[in-house]
Amino acid sequence: MVAALSSVEVAYPGRGQALGPFDLTVAEGEVLALVGPSGCGKSTALRLLAGLEAPTRGTVTRTPGRGETAVVFQAPTLAPWLTARANVALPLELSGVPAAEAARRADEALARVGLAGAETARPAQLSGGMAMRVSLARALVTGPKLLLLDEPFAALDEITRRALADDVLKLWATLRPAIVFVTHNVEEAVYMASRVVVMSRGPGRLAGDIAVAGALPRPDGFRTTAEFRATVETVSDALAQGIAA
Repeated sequence: MVAALSSVEVAYPGRGQALGPFDLTVAEGEVLALVGPSGCGKSTALRLLAGLEAPTRGTVTRTPGRGETAVVFQAPTLAPWLTARANVALPLELSGVPAAEAARRADEALARVGLAGAETARPAQLSGGMAMRVSLARALVTGPKLLLLDEPFAALDEITRRALADDVLKLWATLRPAIVFVTHNVEEAVYMASRVVVMSRGPGRLAGDIAVAGALPRPDGFRTTAEFRATVETVSDALAQGIAA
């Protein structure tokens, strides 16, 4: 187990209950998708797992040490005045890694996400997909045990989304962090995850926990298989029931 939420609830003054009670356990090296209707608390659950927020009630357990959790948000959140290399090297430098070593490891991370040759580009010179790849490189450069993705592909076109989904799974196969990612796209969830957790409408509770068969990374043609289509329908049904609950 790398992280767990146990009977967690989150309530905000003036807004009422935003999440829970909700339970979730993330195993080492697993790829888990969180899906649910807007406002159900998916991003709140992710912030709890990241240690960026504390629950109103319940318990959050996190085993990764300092620097072993990385978060990629929907917007790339890159420093516009820094190059791609400098953006990726930043968390290493902040943790005390010498500048030359941080730059070398940043270049390796950029190469892993397909951006060799773009080290000196600034964010304004990058497409949306390239900027998201830089964000992924920055998240992976520290070798995290837990990688949290909050709708990282939401603003991208379908072709870029699919390419990045495959890239993330290839990176996972090499580095094996536990991954939890939030998405509104059921097909994306089933394609990328070995397990899909479905949340009810807010305040979010568990509405379904569905295992996805098949090897990761996905083989060519996986989206066209009967198993994939059947699992998409199972997750969609659980989501519809969670919205109606």
